Amino acid sequence: MGRSGDLPRGLVDRYKAKDGTWPDDTGCPVLHVDMDAFYASVEIRERPELADKPVVVGGTGGRGVVSSANYLARTFGVRSAMPTAHARRLCPHAVFLPPTFSLYTEASAGVMSIFREITPLVEPLSLDEAFLDVAGALRRLRMTPGQIGEQVRARVADEWGITCSVGVGSSKFVAKLASGLAKPNGMLVVPKTDVLEFLHPLPVSALWGVGKKTAERLSAIGLNRVADVAAMPLARLRRAIGVAAAEHLHSLSNGHDNRAVEPESVDKSVGAEETFETDRTDRDGLKQELLRLSERTAATLRRRELRGRTVSIKVRFGDFTTITRSRTLPVGTDVTQEIYRTACRLLDEQTPPGAIRLIGVRMEQLEEGTGGQQLLLDAPERGWRDADQAADQARAKFGGAAVRPASLLDNRSDPTSPRR
Repeated sequence: MGRSGDLPRGLVDRYKAKDGTWPDDTGCPVLHVDMDAFYASVEIRERPELADKPVVVGGTGGRGVVSSANYLARTFGVRSAMPTAHARRLCPHAVFLPPTFSLYTEASAGVMSIFREITPLVEPLSLDEAFLDVAGALRRLRMTPGQIGEQVRARVADEWGITCSVGVGSSKFVAKLASGLAKPNGMLVVPKTDVLEFLHPLPVSALWGVGKKTAERLSAIGLNRVADVAAMPLARLRRAIGVAAAEHLHSLSNGHDNRAVEPESVDKSVGAEETFETDRTDRDGLKQELLRLSERTAATLRRRELRGRTVSIKVRFGDFTTITRSRTLPVGTDVTQEIYRTACRLLDEQTPPGAIRLIGVRMEQLEEGTGGQQLLLDAPERGWRDADQAADQARAKFGGAAVRPASLLDNRSDPTSPRR
């Protein structure tokens, strides 16, 4: 759900500005801001000549998946998480690009900084979307929630060259639905008094927690719209889908969502993974990929001022069997080489031989890492962490490819290497 076609014709227009005036946003302190086709938009910003072309970002090999597609590509049926090979069949004339993660993380940090200038109550959901609670900022800024939403959209476009869609509502649930229906590059304000009028025409798939199977179960008992769920007696709904699910969906369908915007939520893990075009058996090549993934993971930890104690690797074999192996360090780390060495030991000591389709590195048991780091017993006082910090500074100034481990520099000549 997320397009205006899911609502009766003309209903979405009720929540747009008319002659510069937004619907009544009294009691609507929650904004949901979502970047439009984020990865693709950032790539197009870097290559303006692609603005009028379908653009697809993701794994460029036969086994890759689409990470992002601009709206022109979506008109051909291309969607995120779709196999790249299928996307090529749907839109063979599209421009297919490997992801440039350094650009996305830079843009994300900048956009989140804009949000936090407006309110400290920012709850990021991913690199490209967040909830904002602006209740405390209204008097300070002398603006309404709708005006703040307009300011957010203007600043993101002016300062970062990409667009976003904003939903303004009385709850997180309503605000997120509104931003989806505002896409692309739009904003909707749902008055607190109009919540049920807004929700009830939507399909049941609009309710958080309703996936394909739950939607089918609801449809089997005649519940196809949110209004149907709201009208069904709770006791009967409990018998149909279970107590917890029934109470959750019945509450949402009646416009009740008391969850607060939570800015202090802590990441549970940080990681990166890669799917190969052809199955790999060479351990040296796999370790080279572990170095690349460890570098990305460690950089993310440092950017978020986190350290992790548990290093885990994920390995998927050619027959799709998937295993994870982990090891907990005595102290938390954000150092590339420490993560890499541990990942290699896990590969050598705990991973059976076989053709590998996917490999990943992840850090868990995260903790804040703003203070000095306790050194491991065999670690030099200065060395790898200083090198990492210097590399971070160089990348921030000159781009993501400015500094790389030497063993990765000639990787492009290897025909078996994963395409990015």
